[in-house]
Amino acid sequence: MLTSVTSSSTMSYSPILPHALPGPRPAPSGVTRKPVRTASPQDALAAPVATPVADPLRPSLLVVDPDPAMRSACSEIASSLGYRVETIGDAAQAQRLLEARSADIALVNLPATGGAALDWITEAHLLHPEIALVVMTSSGSVHLAVEAMRRGASDYMTKPFTVDELSAVLERAAESVTVDRENRRLREQLRSSPGLGAMIGRSVEMEKLYRILSKVAQSTHPVLILGESGTGKELVARTIHAYGPNSEKPFLPVDCGSLVPSLIESELFGYVKGAFTGANRSRDGLFVSAEGGTVFLDEVGELSLDLQAKLLRALQEKEVRPVGATHRVPIRARIIAATNRDLAAMVERGTFRKDLFYRLNVVNLLLPALRDRREDIPLLAAHFLDHLAKSHGQRYTLNDEALRTMMQHDWPGNIRELEHAIERACALSSGPVLQLGDLPTQLQQQGIESHRTPQPGAAPSDSAVAVQSLADLEREAILTAIRTLGGDKLMAARLLGIGKTTLYRKLKEYGIGDPMQE
Repeated sequence: MLTSVTSSSTMSYSPILPHALPGPRPAPSGVTRKPVRTASPQDALAAPVATPVADPLRPSLLVVDPDPAMRSACSEIASSLGYRVETIGDAAQAQRLLEARSADIALVNLPATGGAALDWITEAHLLHPEIALVVMTSSGSVHLAVEAMRRGASDYMTKPFTVDELSAVLERAAESVTVDRENRRLREQLRSSPGLGAMIGRSVEMEKLYRILSKVAQSTHPVLILGESGTGKELVARTIHAYGPNSEKPFLPVDCGSLVPSLIESELFGYVKGAFTGANRSRDGLFVSAEGGTVFLDEVGELSLDLQAKLLRALQEKEVRPVGATHRVPIRARIIAATNRDLAAMVERGTFRKDLFYRLNVVNLLLPALRDRREDIPLLAAHFLDHLAKSHGQRYTLNDEALRTMMQHDWPGNIRELEHAIERACALSSGPVLQLGDLPTQLQQQGIESHRTPQPGAAPSDSAVAVQSLADLEREAILTAIRTLGGDKLMAARLLGIGKTTLYRKLKEYGIGDPMQE
């Protein structure tokens, strides 16, 4: 058993735990193989061994060390633990290997000289931030290990180290990789998948809303969603349904403001044959058709007082009477209502029933306006641009000036107005980069005014026009995107219309270490 791992001249073995390293392969048929006593590390590592079966759930490992004995020892130990291992002795070759097939963990030798290896760690961390970098250094070079961690390494070991130490370090790195991978998956799900994933935003207000929704979805109580027009009330209702216990049942929306009262009554409660002209057959209403699903009453504040009374009875008695019928039908639907009106003020004015208000207001959700969560605008813009790229067959990006103007706009129409503005810009754009001139007129005027209005602390303007190089403009655009997105480089790359690897290469070219501190 390997109890200590160091350079090939000091690596020692002990027979106390013989199961740690695989034994020799069986001899071929007709060949008698004499027992071999391990006399040196080189002899042990040169002996034929059975290849351990890698655990597909384990992260992959790349060992980078010029010492063949060290590479082999680390490989055998990691393989016995279920890791998929590759070894290489040259850092430049390791970089090419990472570019071709990115490993999950890199175990890298850090020589006493440090310099080139530290630069390699910096570059590897910039180009492949998802990889856990673990450095191996001599006991007298701990300061280099600390510097390596400052440059992006996640952990270090000092030589000589024991098998248990190596196992513990690899376990920590594997756990870190797994957690980071899950976080990336959840962030991506939050942006693009059904349910909560369809709700875009990572602002404090949205995070609070997500926590409430995850609890509300598990119950069947009525929910009242309040918010300005265009804030996504129906999307929130669909999210509650999708994460609820009856998500496989129907979700049935009805716009209470677009139908006349008689049509709304027959739509909600149903009708029997002959109830009115044209009723040639009986039809179940939405409350009955939902069959345990969700009925979404959009713009519930538009209901007449007569319909409000009938809705209240349906909620209280859990049954409805179809139009023209003398019997009642039980219902099992969950009710979610939404409005952009102030129902409390309507109750005071007598235009909305107080008892219905309290019946609907079991759980109250107030959606924030877009102007109150401006940090989500770039995420929403990127989402809409991705959606348009799929339908138009062309990817679009926003230039720095257009994005800055969008961040300053108050968006009275909220998310719906933002979506329409981006659709218009894509339709009128003459290229893949959306300019300020492609945005709606109101935003164009706002952008022009912001240029005319001197910023606080800004120096007096000069009559000469300052000319910036393309490289400076590109550097500024990258920094602005990353800062605007709170340091999320993956989302910044999507917003800029470039790949993640290209973004990290640009950061290196422009000497940007920490974009948030530049």
